[in-house]
Amino acid sequence: MIDCNHACLMADYNTWVNERLYSLCAGMTDEERRCDRGAFFGSIHGTLNHIMVLDLMFLARFTGDEADMPGFGDDLFETFEMLHQERPLLDSRIRAWAEELTEEWLTRTTTFTSVIDGKNHTLPLWAFVTQMFNHQTHHRGQVTTLLNQMGHDIGSTDIPFMPCFEDALEENDHGQINTATGNKHGSAQVRCGRAWLCHDGRRSRS
Repeated sequence: MIDCNHACLMADYNTWVNERLYSLCAGMTDEERRCDRGAFFGSIHGTLNHIMVLDLMFLARFTGDEADMPGFGDDLFETFEMLHQERPLLDSRIRAWAEELTEEWLTRTTTFTSVIDGKNHTLPLWAFVTQMFNHQTHHRGQVTTLLNQMGHDIGSTDIPFMPCFEDALEENDHGQINTATGNKHGSAQVRCGRAWLCHDGRRSRS
């Protein structure tokens, strides 16, 4: 089962990738963003809208807040400028919500009716939280593929390359003092997610 720290890490990851993704997309023309490129939701604009819609839907289920959702596959925001403005606000909401998660809440079960198969599904809430973050990553991957086909490279989207991890690892690689700990070499502590996560300063090989 996941915990609050895992959810906070994924919320931070979501924010980090979205900032880079939207920054790249902002440099494109509206025609390029709206061109149907064969993705499940057609265009880059359509896919970014879909991610936003499902994030709001999940949050509404988790918090009990009402959310006025468009029909499946319809755009929530007509313009990219609106999407770009609302995305960081939603990411901040997701991060604040993740910070308050408890084990008691995560282990509760809930039932929902799927728009995919029309059936009722009963699962623990931690599974639905996992699905929200997995859904974001799944569709962002489609967007980055479309961007790559257009010659745009967003760079690495791997969790170990998040600034909170990468900065500490680079400092230890060069034998410099880590500002989070005041230690030279040894373990580095970096703030990522809710808790302090420790690393031994060595890059893993996979």
